[in-house]
Amino acid sequence: MNVPIGSTVLGYPRIGGRRELKRAVERYWSGRLDEAGLYDVAAGLRAQAWRELSGLDSVPSNTFSYYDQVLDIAVLFDVIPARHRDLGLNALDTYFAMARGTDEVTPLEMTKWFDTNYHYLVPEVGPETRFALTGDKPVAEYREAASLGIKTRPVLVGPVTFLLLAKPSADAPAGFAPLSLLDGLVEQYAELLETLRAAGVEWVQLDEPAFVADRTPDELAALQDAYYRLANLSDRPNILVAGYFGDWGEALPVLAESSVEAVSLDLVAAPEAIERVALLRDKIVVAGLVEGRNVWRTDLHRAAELGARITDTGAALAVSTSCSLLHVPLDLDVETDLAPEVRSRLAFAKQKVDEVVRLGRVLLGGESADLLSGTAAGTAPRDEAVRARLAEVTPEHRTRVPYPDRADAQESRLRLPALATTTIGSFPQTGAVRQARADLRTGAIDEAGYEQRMREEVERVIRLQEEIGLDVLVHGEPERNDMVQYFAERLDGFAHTELGWVQSYGSRCVRPPILHSDLSRPAPMTVRWAEHAQSLTPKPVKGMLTGPVTILAWSFVRTDQPLADTADQVALALRDEVADLEAAGIGIIQVDEPALRETLPLRERDRKAYLDWAVGAFRLATGGAAPWTQVHTHLCYSEFGDVIHAIDGLDADVTTIEAARSRMEILADLAAIGYARGVGPGVYDIHSPRVPGTDEVAGLLTEATKAVPVTRLWANPDCGLKTRGYAEVEPALRNLVSAAIRVRGQV
Repeated sequence: MNVPIGSTVLGYPRIGGRRELKRAVERYWSGRLDEAGLYDVAAGLRAQAWRELSGLDSVPSNTFSYYDQVLDIAVLFDVIPARHRDLGLNALDTYFAMARGTDEVTPLEMTKWFDTNYHYLVPEVGPETRFALTGDKPVAEYREAASLGIKTRPVLVGPVTFLLLAKPSADAPAGFAPLSLLDGLVEQYAELLETLRAAGVEWVQLDEPAFVADRTPDELAALQDAYYRLANLSDRPNILVAGYFGDWGEALPVLAESSVEAVSLDLVAAPEAIERVALLRDKIVVAGLVEGRNVWRTDLHRAAELGARITDTGAALAVSTSCSLLHVPLDLDVETDLAPEVRSRLAFAKQKVDEVVRLGRVLLGGESADLLSGTAAGTAPRDEAVRARLAEVTPEHRTRVPYPDRADAQESRLRLPALATTTIGSFPQTGAVRQARADLRTGAIDEAGYEQRMREEVERVIRLQEEIGLDVLVHGEPERNDMVQYFAERLDGFAHTELGWVQSYGSRCVRPPILHSDLSRPAPMTVRWAEHAQSLTPKPVKGMLTGPVTILAWSFVRTDQPLADTADQVALALRDEVADLEAAGIGIIQVDEPALRETLPLRERDRKAYLDWAVGAFRLATGGAAPWTQVHTHLCYSEFGDVIHAIDGLDADVTTIEAARSRMEILADLAAIGYARGVGPGVYDIHSPRVPGTDEVAGLLTEATKAVPVTRLWANPDCGLKTRGYAEVEPALRNLVSAAIRVRGQV
């Protein structure tokens, strides 16, 4: 307790300002960069980050990762599945095999990190798992920073959260609980803490965000036991236990009674936590006063008032971000094209560090509050026409005719076989497609030239799908840079960045648009592409839209009005697009909502209100569709059992859903609630380079027929194919079609 924390952040972006890590990792995967070269790029990015944070009193380390921080912990403690270990690869390639799979083995399952758009790799553990501290990454990075003259605080996912995020291995007995392995894991964390202390570490940060969600008494007891044992080690660093994305709830008294030296509070997501801060009066309270996962400037005067309330309780104060800055772009200063009235309301990671430093100088250093002047984010302008239309929405706008009547009308129009085959939407974005987009940006070709290249690519993709034998085709989306960004660029109310990259998973980065004011659609967004594709084939072509919840979840969204109102504004724009697609003769329209589960509140008490408006927004977007128009939706990479009734409530005619990595687990949940519409469980994991064989896909589809009648079953990949190459996609889709034909003939 004699070593203060002062001003700090809980984590920092690691991909580099121009996605240097992405480029280096992908060059390594392709064989164009060796291991030493990759390590050099990584070391440079770490050094750059530490220097950018050097104005803080406490600088985090071990927040860098080549792929994912949960995967890092699994490897650190030797939680490596036998199928990956038996490949006989070196340590780095084993790590990437766990993340991506190989031609021989499947990767770890991937799902969303709480209610964010970041994906983590799900550890696999069983009764046979024996933890062993086999790596030295936290110690090595601490020493690396020290060699630059920067003393750091190593950050790790905590032991209880790690096990709560893990899943039983395939051969674990029924009812096995990963948390039953806590004793062995805590022993290894204890060894690591002692090793860190011996290296000179004064503070270590253990992240336990699983405890801002509802937890059972046994889980709370596990938290108590773990931190009793770790805090009572005789020779260890000071321990900061960090939670974020919400309120600690019943976990706060558990941590308050422990002997850890510091606890973080997310006072942005859960400002009400300030009312219980007195529980921590004998600890350092690391106050999350600066928003870590949105891009709006902090009202530093209001933040300072909250910080002063903590000091008034007698607790020691540290000033921090609400969570890691991993979730926001790196630097606002490089964005030169943002409108001044929008830019003045924003702060990215570097600017948020500056906000923390300024708050720290006032709250901890006694400097004048004048240092905080002029920091409020301002308000958004109003569009009265948009608001008037929203006020006219009635329940009837969110309702279609009953599904049986729609199903008959759609069968008469579409004439599809049982176990129809399709893809989720995007096809590989080839080098030629990316080059055309670059040529348009640089002026090497004009808009007409670009459109001609895209039309040629659409025709190529249509012909390929016809040749493969798919039943429902897509235009392949060559003109789309991203499934949210594309729409945001065509909707009024959004701003866009040039270098505002954020890591989604591994080497996958996105540039979330910034929804800053009332939203509307000035013109059709997708119609000419769908119409062109449909003109090339007698087979049905899906119109492809991104749903309102996903557009919000994968954007930085205004906070000055309820999310429900913003979602309905998006839904009305999409409703107009659905009508225009129908008028153009498109008989199948897919409205993707992969973020439906992702945005689910972490506490049960908050979920009904969220699901009501989330489902309502989807139904507002699709409620105007004619009975004979088949509405699809797509969901991926989440724990769908938590929202199974909401999936039913969307009332889509067909729901395609990720199922390949989870071996069809979702189908039992759908069967249990009597789900009676079409469903396409993904049978091809597109986030791995491996090509599933016909027998493998047929086995998955056969398993699926046990829960869903073949007349309502679809065969499809589990996500879009944009990030894959045709060398993988073509054989995988051929195997998918062959498997569907085989299973179709067997049932």
